[in-house]
Amino acid sequence: MDGNGRWAEERGMRRVQGHRAGVRAVREVTTECARMGVASLTLYAFSAENWKRPGREVRYLMRLLRVFLVRERRTLMDNGVRLRGIGRLHELPEAALRELRRTEELTRENDGMLLRLALSYGSRAEIADAIRSLVLDVRSGRLDPESIDEETLRRYLYDAETPDPDLVIRTAGEMRISNFLLWQMSYSELHVTEVCWPDFGRRELLEAMRSYAARKRKFGGLLSESPGALDPTRG
Repeated sequence: MDGNGRWAEERGMRRVQGHRAGVRAVREVTTECARMGVASLTLYAFSAENWKRPGREVRYLMRLLRVFLVRERRTLMDNGVRLRGIGRLHELPEAALRELRRTEELTRENDGMLLRLALSYGSRAEIADAIRSLVLDVRSGRLDPESIDEETLRRYLYDAETPDPDLVIRTAGEMRISNFLLWQMSYSELHVTEVCWPDFGRRELLEAMRSYAARKRKFGGLLSESPGALDPTRG
């Protein structure tokens, strides 16, 4: 969710006001995705690298996270959304982690869309943590090293149950992956928009969805190999 600070600076505001405006976009996009029947939505809310930002900004972001987790509970419940945090969650301030766990528990039985907040998250860290846990299980005899394959490693990631994302959206014109879901997005479709996150709403979301719907996903094969796919020999 890029461009909060840039959005604020372009309007002569403080960066923190951009983050506050970004919360409104989170509410609109989450609600619209739930209405559309999206199975899961992952928002890269705070990266492992974001801890390097000025302390004042980090403290504000953590307060904003805590307030969001409390104030949006009704919206989550009204839309049947389940909330789940992924990342090195133990690095979060105690108050923010407490509200995260409360909201996760409150929404646990909802049967609608899964909303995942990536917090203190980095994909390289996720893979390193997964390998560390895997090695410990090999050492203890709980895992046969000869049985290890791609799906084995997947089970050690932060969230092994949620399917890989079909679509990854980058706002603010950023053209890089930025350490996000590197394992999971191997075959994800990418959509880049120049719109900064605070201005990303229903219209921009539908534009991304239409772009995705127009693509033909082959996963390394041929279109004719996929059930229901167009036969390229027919023009």
